[in-house]
Formats: sequence, structure tokens, C-alpha cells
Amino acid sequence: MGSRVLPSAPLPTPVPRSGVQHHPTGVPSSSPWSPGELAGRFVELSEPCGGAALSAAVSLLAQAQMQGEPVAWVATSSSVFYPPDVAAAGIDLTALAVIHPHTLREALRATDHLLRSGGFGVVVLDLGNHPPIRMAAQSRLAAQARAHRSVWVCLTRNRTNAPSVGSLVSLRAEVRVECTGFDRFTWTLHAIKDKRRGPGWTYQGTCRGPEGLHA
Repeated sequence: MGSRVLPSAPLPTPVPRSGVQHHPTGVPSSSPWSPGELAGRFVELSEPCGGAALSAAVSLLAQAQMQGEPVAWVATSSSVFYPPDVAAAGIDLTALAVIHPHTLREALRATDHLLRSGGFGVVVLDLGNHPPIRMAAQSRLAAQARAHRSVWVCLTRNRTNAPSVGSLVSLRAEVRVECTGFDRFTWTLHAIKDKRRGPGWTYQGTCRGPEGLHA
């Protein structure tokens, strides 16, 4: 069974196709969670359990697709996202490359090919509970992301005080979600480490729950 991502909420104000309403705090006026701002960076999204980080990652993919950028998802866990939820969040599934290797080594190799091609604006690697990435692989993949101004996002099941996926991470953020109304949820991204802006800023997106999930 696939992991559930929270579909975006329909909002009356003009928003990106993903339907995500942005509320950055403690940062300059430009959005910190956008393909343009994250171009060339190695990003880690951490969370204790699945759901919130998926929603944050999908919002980034939707923005990239809206700008005409090809995007890709590499899964290493036993399941991937739930396609109907991702489609409801504004993702064009026919334009999303999904790779589901059997091992971490194969997943890293697939990610390397995607980044090295220079053809993808955002590449998400869902690491799940896998151990940190070895320095040699980090260096190679981060260098490819910088060279082609791609965003390389790793999803991990770690708490704030847990070790990072790697020392070369440019931005590490923890993502949590809470119910803020009937069938409405807010995921909050908190920057733990940010080599460009500095840590401490937060960013929120408003979503609706999957069918059957509401207060």
C-alpha cells in the first residue's frame, strides 16, 4: 500500500497549481520553498513518520511542473506514495518519472543518472529508514545537483536530534502536520540547518485530508 500524501486544499485566492498556500516566517519575502530558491541544493526533509514530508515534497514537485520542469521520484522503501492523493495535490502523474529500485545502492545509482542528465528540475529520493549516505555518494550527487541547478531532496524518517543523512546537506528541515479544521491540515516545515539563509525559519502549506481522514 502506498504512503498517503495530503492533497492540497482548494483555496479561493490565486495559488500555484499545487493549491498550496505559503506562509513563510522569519525569512525574506521570497519563498524559501520553491525550485528557484533551492536550485543546486542538497535538501533533507525529516519526519518521525510518513505523511508531512511527502506533502512538502509534493508541493515542490507541483511548483516545478507548473514551471515546465521535469521531475522524478526514486523510492527505496517497500511502498511509494498513493497516486490519487498526489494527483489531487496538483501533480501530473503522466509527467512524473517514478523509479522503484530494490536496493539503496540501485536507488543511489538511479538518482545519479537522473541528476547527471541535467534534465530534471527536482529529484526526490525517499530514503525511509535507510542509514546515512556515504560521503563519496553524497559528494557525487550533490556536485551533479549544483552543476545542473537541480534540487535533490532526500526524505528521511528521523527526528530533530537524529543524525542527518549526510554532512553535505545544504538545507535540513523537519516537517510536522496538524489538523487545523474539518478536513483541513497544515504541514509546517522548520529549518534545522540552512547554509544559505541560516536555520530557524518556518514555512507552511495548507492541505485537505485524504478521503475518510478528517477531524
